Amino acid sequence: MKKANDRDALGFFGRYLTIWVAACMVSGIMIGEYLPGIPAVMARFEYAQVSVPVAVLIWLMIYPMMLKVDFSSIVNAVKMPKGLIVTCVTNWLIKPFSMYLMAYFFLIMLYKDLIPGPLAHQYLAGAVLLGAAPCTAMVFVWSHLTKGDPAYTLVQLAVNDLIILVAFAPITAFLLGISGITIPWITLLLSVIFFVVIPLTSAWMTRIIYIRRHGKEAFERFSGKFDNVTTIGLLLTLVILFSFQGKVIIENPMGIALIAVPLILQTVFIFLIGYFWAYLWNLPHNIAAPAGLIGASNFFELAVAVAISLFGLKSGAALATVVGVLIEVPVMLMLVRFCNNTRGKFVFNVKPRPRHC
Repeated sequence: MKKANDRDALGFFGRYLTIWVAACMVSGIMIGEYLPGIPAVMARFEYAQVSVPVAVLIWLMIYPMMLKVDFSSIVNAVKMPKGLIVTCVTNWLIKPFSMYLMAYFFLIMLYKDLIPGPLAHQYLAGAVLLGAAPCTAMVFVWSHLTKGDPAYTLVQLAVNDLIILVAFAPITAFLLGISGITIPWITLLLSVIFFVVIPLTSAWMTRIIYIRRHGKEAFERFSGKFDNVTTIGLLLTLVILFSFQGKVIIENPMGIALIAVPLILQTVFIFLIGYFWAYLWNLPHNIAAPAGLIGASNFFELAVAVAISLFGLKSGAALATVVGVLIEVPVMLMLVRFCNNTRGKFVFNVKPRPRHC
């Protein structure tokens, strides 16, 4: 029964996301190799070095996820601040920097004879963008699969999204700067405004207006209609992305495997920090599991969008963020299974109910 519930929670697209991503990668490569006229035509539709078709698809990815964020729930965080501290410190004071160190060691040092220097630095840039963008809406799925506290997960998510508004750009610029990669601040800030501030604000306004007019239950049904829109937008974006990346991949097929290694290790590493910190702090399992998983997973839609804006569709940075998409579901499901298998270890963290005479 549990396995069936897991499959239902992920949904049709979510269950096979890795397969869909791989299929879109192959389709995009074939289009770029055998139908080069298609990406050539799409390349004409650009504004300020941003592909208009890709920008539209990215909005389709991000806006539906932002609809699920209820910022009014943040007031509940005062009831159990430890879980929020674990989430914020792990996501913003540890994860971006550990991602940088992990990626630098593998991509720049260990792989120096396998990946050309300039391309290795682009891969590093993509990894940094992933590390500075902890997960948003997919956390609801991981939380559900581990029987997490849905209300507290919402609080963790809402606070995380607010921090993204102010922390993503400076952290990314700093880490890319020390890597020797020149990033125009204005481009980075515009990317955050276009791909975070605007969709977040518009989704928040949509949520408030719709709930006032039709009620919360009606809004839940309304927002549920967009559940598959994010995945469809992501898959179409990947087809376009890989139609431009085809030549690079064909010439260096090992690139994807090499990028995946530090990304997978980083995912497991950051999860263990958050999860076991929550354990040592005596947090209940239904808060500890989402606290660990929110840092392990990535807001890859934002990372892909910013990589394309800063470095272009054909860049190694964009390719690295897509590898993050490819490994996301199987690695996170492995961590979900680990959470469920270790639930009994948290039994002492649950406060006993008082007995009544």
